[in-house]
Parts: sequence; structure tokens; C-alpha cells
Amino acid sequence: MQPPKKLLTIIITLILLALGLGGYVWIVENQQTNLEVIALDIGQGDAILIKTPYRQNILIDGGPDNSVVRGIDGNLPFWRRRIDLMILTHPDADHVTGLVEVLERYPVERVMSTGVVHTLPAYIEWLEIIKDEQIPMDIARAPMKVEFGDDLWLEIIYPWEDYVGINVEDNNETSIVVKLIYGETSFLLTGDATIKSEEEMLSAGIDVNSDVLKVGHHGSKGSTCLEFAQAVEPEYAVISVGADNRFGHPNLRVLKNLEAVGAIILRTDKTGDIILVSDGETVSY
Repeated sequence: MQPPKKLLTIIITLILLALGLGGYVWIVENQQTNLEVIALDIGQGDAILIKTPYRQNILIDGGPDNSVVRGIDGNLPFWRRRIDLMILTHPDADHVTGLVEVLERYPVERVMSTGVVHTLPAYIEWLEIIKDEQIPMDIARAPMKVEFGDDLWLEIIYPWEDYVGINVEDNNETSIVVKLIYGETSFLLTGDATIKSEEEMLSAGIDVNSDVLKVGHHGSKGSTCLEFAQAVEPEYAVISVGADNRFGHPNLRVLKNLEAVGAIILRTDKTGDIILVSDGETVSY
């Protein structure tokens, strides 16, 4: 007995749709040959989404609320909404809170933090979900290298102290600093690193020179001293900051330091998501 013509038409239509969708996915996946580093517009906080040319997704911090979910959904295709590596630079609310929602919504393959102790409820919840889901956690401690391809890797260049199980007075001074390298280009992602952290990196002779600087601590006066800005010498300086925030970020001195080294200043409160693209030779905005 032959199937009714209507049913046959539906089956053929579904097959054609599936083939069309598969073709579309193949085209989109094979078109991505660049590295994209996206400072998500999540208000007063930090959330950096990195899309590699090798189909990996990296998330550094998650902002103060679930706005990060909107940013991820808006920048990742529906068939690739997973996080291969999640990095928490330090357990302040404006960096960790959104990561809880990310863990609950998307597959996360691996996480990284300093292991510092803190009583912030969002941080405790983040750790509990990681434990319950048995997600592997790496402790970030410089020098450390994570490879994503022959020409793509990230380096943990700060901190080099072991903070596992330690309670500190200032979380910002433990903030992870990442140098992301793709071909001949590099991105320095500083979390909430302080001037003290910057001075320690410079004194240790660490190579911080980069095409892009994610400005520390939302451009507060406690970050981005002139000597550090001169050492980085960025083409682009990205400031993740909330509009009309109560802290007065970014600080005027920080802006002047960045202008003094010729950096093009990009702010999430002015432009929304900031997408920087590297082809391995140059970075464009």
C-alpha cells in the first residue's frame, strides 16, 4: 500500500528542509576562519566571549546578571551554543553571577579559576554546580599555556601565587590575566587587575605587548597606569562598563593614559557588544 500523497509530500518537504539546514550549517561553519573576541554589553561588569577558527568557544567571566545569556545567544549559532572553556578571573559579583546562569543553560566542557576562597553566594553556587555536574576544573597559575591549535593559544601570565583555599582582602589583586595569541596577533585580557598587579608583571619582565588591551577593572583609577599602557602599546583598548554607572568608570586619568599611547578606545556603554576580529595577521573592528 502506497502512502497518501499528502504524507509523501510532507516527508519530502522535511527531507529537503533538513538537507537545506545541513547545507547552511556547513557553509557557515566553513566560512569562519577568523578569531573573534567579543566584549559583551552586559552592563557594569565583564564578559568576554571568544570564538576560535577551530570551532571552540571560550567565555571569560559572566557579568552581574543573566544578560550574558542574551549575548551568547546573539553571537553563537544555535547548533554551537556550548562553552569549551569557562574562565572566572576572580569571584566578584560583576564577574561570576552570570556564569551561574551559563552553567545551567549551556554545556560547559571545562572551567578555570584561581581557587581562591570567597563567601559570595553566587560564587558558592557556581562552585556547587561545577561539583554536581562533575565539570573538570583547572587552577590558573602563571606560567600556564592552553592550546587550541598550532597557531592559537592562551597564556596565563598572572597571578603566579597559589591562591587555592586562601581568603584574600582584595579579590582584584588575584585576578587572572590572560594573553590570547593567534598567529601574529595578541589580546591582553586583564579582568580586574590592579596597578599593583600591573607593576608586578612589568617588574617580572613579562611581555604584555598586545594589539588589544581589555582595560582592567572597567577603567577604574586603580588600573592601567601609564607605564603599563606604554608596555602594552595597544591598537585597541576595550572598556567593559555600564552606562552612567555609580562608580564614574572609566576614570579620566585612564582615558588619558590610553590616548597617550595612541589606542583607539572602545566602550561597551557607547557601542554595545564590541567585536574584534583577527585573521592571524591583523586585528580589525
